[in-house]
Amino acid sequence: MIDWQSLGASLAGQLQLPLRAIRATPVHGGDINQAWRLELGSYRFFVKLNRADLLPMFDAERAGLEAIRHSAALRVPEVFMTGREDGHAFIVMEFIELAGKPEAVRFAAALAAMHNCFNEQFGFAGDNTIGSTAQVNTFNHDWVDFWRRHRLEFQLELAARNGLDASLIDDGHRLAEQLDKFFVTYQPRPSLLHGDLWGGNQAADTQGNPVVYDPACYYGDHEADLAMMELFGHPGERFFASYTEHFPLDAGYTLRRELYNLYHILNHANLFGGAYGVQARRMIEKLLLQ
Repeated sequence: MIDWQSLGASLAGQLQLPLRAIRATPVHGGDINQAWRLELGSYRFFVKLNRADLLPMFDAERAGLEAIRHSAALRVPEVFMTGREDGHAFIVMEFIELAGKPEAVRFAAALAAMHNCFNEQFGFAGDNTIGSTAQVNTFNHDWVDFWRRHRLEFQLELAARNGLDASLIDDGHRLAEQLDKFFVTYQPRPSLLHGDLWGGNQAADTQGNPVVYDPACYYGDHEADLAMMELFGHPGERFFASYTEHFPLDAGYTLRRELYNLYHILNHANLFGGAYGVQARRMIEKLLLQ
């Protein structure tokens, strides 16, 4: 186990805090990482741990959180340290008291404000992860080419290595060749995206401010974030009514939603197998018929 006294002392030194009693408590929320609350006297921090070789994953998370923080649109935990200790990689960030789901109208306005932060190209300054899967973010001026190469075909190549059904992979590559048909009259701008905006990565703090965390940031079509919000649930009609007041949605969103969520379902199929492969096949077949 990590030496909490040593980590706490390093953190206290960096933040110029008095070195008081150090206490670490495991907390709910760890999925691919261990999650802990670290207390230095009355100061509290949220710490995630994983294998030492996964430090680049935490450094990439830090870059994403700082990009969202710089947008001044949504609250994210402030990151204080990343590094290695006793064979573990760690990230230390602000401990935010959460109070349930964000209020729809307020969250919609804040998310639209973040999506209105634009870049010159699609991609991000560094690669990161989607779950525990590598996510390539090489900059590209062409959104369709970016999505084809770094999202759809990347997952299909993983699927081939993981032994998923060959016909699914073949049909997926056929779909990749046809992506232009979904963008005949629609050209997205490179918006700052959270990248992994399912319900488990969004909340409100005790003052009602929307909070997001665990990002997989890049600059892309704002519809991709919205699509994932509908993948395992739905943010509600009040959310979409408010969002479109700040960032209108193109009429073709409902079709592209399936395309964008295919990326995540393929990723789940690669990570977990099972019914996700069947779901991916159905989505590909539907999209090929368009």
